[in-house]
Amino acid sequence: MTRPRHRSVSHTRDLWSDVLGRAATRALQGLVLLAATVVVVYGLIQLKLVVIPLMISLILAAALNPVVAFLRRRGVPGALATWITFLAAIVVLGGVVTGVVFAVRNEWDELVVSAVGGLDRLREFVVAGPIPVGQQGLDDAVTAVRDYATSPGFGAGALLGISAATQVITGTVLVAVILYFFLQDGARIWAFFLHRFHGETLTKLLASGVTTLHVLGGYVRGTAVVALLEAVVIGVTLVVLRVPLALPLAVLIFLGGFVPIVGAALIGAVAALVALVANGPVVALVVVAVVVAINQLDGRVLQPMVLGRALSLHPLVVLLALAGGGILSGIVGAVLAVPLTAVGWALVQIWLPAPGGAGPAAGSAPPPAVPPPPAPRPAGRPTRT
Repeated sequence: MTRPRHRSVSHTRDLWSDVLGRAATRALQGLVLLAATVVVVYGLIQLKLVVIPLMISLILAAALNPVVAFLRRRGVPGALATWITFLAAIVVLGGVVTGVVFAVRNEWDELVVSAVGGLDRLREFVVAGPIPVGQQGLDDAVTAVRDYATSPGFGAGALLGISAATQVITGTVLVAVILYFFLQDGARIWAFFLHRFHGETLTKLLASGVTTLHVLGGYVRGTAVVALLEAVVIGVTLVVLRVPLALPLAVLIFLGGFVPIVGAALIGAVAALVALVANGPVVALVVVAVVVAINQLDGRVLQPMVLGRALSLHPLVVLLALAGGGILSGIVGAVLAVPLTAVGWALVQIWLPAPGGAGPAAGSAPPPAVPPPPAPRPAGRPTRT
């Protein structure tokens, strides 16, 4: 009676040990990981009112942390250095957002009308050109773009990114509060989460924290420099060519610079459409040439030089990250997707074993000493360890 059972167990082991069995095991593991990822992503989407401010605060804290460290090295007390940096960031960001809103809102209707008029001119040129193109299809496409661009929801979505004003206010308050605590006690908060870990795991977690701050801070500062340069070059070109609405277009180009590859190019296309209506095809072609040239300079020279290792991602990965972030959380998701993807790739290089078992991947910053976590407050009764 024992032989059949032994043969059955042996047969089962052989069934899962061959090539097909190992492939089925890997497929089952992949399905489990995919299901877990879907559950985590779904939970994050449901909590996006907390998750998005947390991510924005982390990115801003990574960009502002060198300022706090500089002030502390100059002898400014820690709390005062944090307040100076925090209030300066609030004033600068608030002024930029206010200026952007007023600059774009006052001339938004005229900008939309000019862009739609440029589409009409472009359609007439294509229909009258040497390549036969169906006019009905172009009319339908232009009508769809016109209806979407002139709809009330488009303006609100382009300026705010979140439909409900209460969510905007709540998110802004959360960003300010979380940013302050990250600037004041970021190291202690991270140390509190790490005090249970030891050995190689602690080393990798320390390297992960340093790498995250390095990548996020470098990305924000570098992207701001590149976006400002693009906005200045294209804006000056529009002013020299006497294209109307140069200021709001330059502001939109600066904001579009925070969406790599496609952001500034799309706003540059809008600028070309406005130039086509107001100044004719020659000026529009000049604007297109400048936009293409600055985008090529951006991708091949400025980003590698300014961003460095903060954005060592292939353009295809960037595009896929932008698409995924836009699907999950609209404009805000598209803006956050690229830096978070860059951080994820940097962390993968730390946690996956390097060739030859050399530990963390080369190029990662060495982990600094982390301050000990705050001593626990005495409780009413002793806790069991």
